[in-house]
Amino acid sequence: MYLLPRDWRWVVAGFVVYRLFDIWKPWPIGWLDRRVGGGLGIMLDDVVAGVFAAACLQLLAGLL
Repeated sequence: MYLLPRDWRWVVAGFVVYRLFDIWKPWPIGWLDRRVGGGLGIMLDDVVAGVFAAACLQLLAGLL
């Protein structure tokens, strides 16, 4: 979110895209969730979902 335009629509888009990745768990998010146990696995899949969401939003911002 740090490098995106400062607008409420980008904040909403960031939240929605992050939640989609966190719920759908595409590879490697789902793999991490299954393979790494305990709290570390829970946190790692959230971090990777955030990185994926950030990459998608940066790509979208670059295209627009």
